[in-house]
Amino acid sequence: MKIHEYQAKNLMKQFGIPVMDSRVAESMDDGIAIVQDMFDSGIKRMFIKAQIHAGGRGKAGGIAEIRSMDDAVKALNRILGMRLVNNQTGPEGKIVHKVMIVEADRAIVQELYAGIILDREHELPLLLVSAKGGVDIEELAVKHPEAILRQSIDPWLGLMDFQARNLAVDLGLTGKTVDFAIRTFTGMYHMFMNLDCSQIEINPLAIDPDSNMFALDAKVALDESAFFKHPELKLLHDPLEESPLEIWAAKNKLNYVKLDGEIGCMVNGAGLAMATMDTINHFRGKPANFLDVGGGANTETITEAFKILLSDNSVRAVLINIFGGIVRCDRVAEGIIRAAQDSAIDRPLVIRLAGTNAAQGMDLLRRSGLSLETACCLDEAAERVVALANEGVNR
Repeated sequence: MKIHEYQAKNLMKQFGIPVMDSRVAESMDDGIAIVQDMFDSGIKRMFIKAQIHAGGRGKAGGIAEIRSMDDAVKALNRILGMRLVNNQTGPEGKIVHKVMIVEADRAIVQELYAGIILDREHELPLLLVSAKGGVDIEELAVKHPEAILRQSIDPWLGLMDFQARNLAVDLGLTGKTVDFAIRTFTGMYHMFMNLDCSQIEINPLAIDPDSNMFALDAKVALDESAFFKHPELKLLHDPLEESPLEIWAAKNKLNYVKLDGEIGCMVNGAGLAMATMDTINHFRGKPANFLDVGGGANTETITEAFKILLSDNSVRAVLINIFGGIVRCDRVAEGIIRAAQDSAIDRPLVIRLAGTNAAQGMDLLRRSGLSLETACCLDEAAERVVALANEGVNR
């Protein structure tokens, strides 16, 4: 689960990671009151930052520098409620419902990058640091991989002081900045492990003229499967950052992710879902979603899944690819028929059923009178649904 920057920084404070003073506003009046209060306290410069679950906000107009109340009024009017669009939000963008107002009086002499992720190949936390902060780290990793320093961490031992110190020295840091770096890297590791994070990223990790270090920006993702240990972290969930279809799916215990393609996919099992999406791409189509109904799906969940697919206006054709193991193919067929009775099917539908009760399921579909096509294998199904989607465009 992604969380907002201001939420990430609040968590970082608990682990000794230094951050700049900031406050959050969800309305124009609140924002003006906060800015005025910060000016009254002696702060002369600040930033207003859009709070959405995406990076690249500055390039998209989601960050503004504030030096006067006039600047603040203009920035709040522009940013609150704006639809911020960049390559991370997708073409539909994200509406800005809240902003973070952060003091920015300190000068910055250097920007670093620091992040922790799970190295799945070696099954260890991996600390990544770079002297090139404030840039697109993914692009840097591709073009200049040597600019990113890596330190795997043994969870039995934790991040050792000498490991953090070596990274700081390799970054070219000296004096008390090394101590700040050790404290920051160690705090990040403790936060990663204690809160069951899947990602922590500080970019940039800034250094001021007095050699103080602080997180200028922060990105944190939490592992939802560990929330039974951290029920308080559930409160950080912001439903406004999710699409209505994803919220609908979650209520019905469906694994759904909206994508930017034109072919709706209903599959059971994450592996089969990925294979289905790959095959659609192979035949030059683009999936409109990832929708896994799971191994224990019943008629009701299949019905809701089908309604979700048809509620996406970008979907031009639908592929249902089910391998019946735990879930029976005849139940899938019953769900499709029930969904079709509740809402007219106005887009081409291709179905591939295999496994438990596949013959019975296909027989139910054929006798239902629904307008659909069947396929015996995944390649055939994917090729056909891509052709049908393209026919819809060319009409």
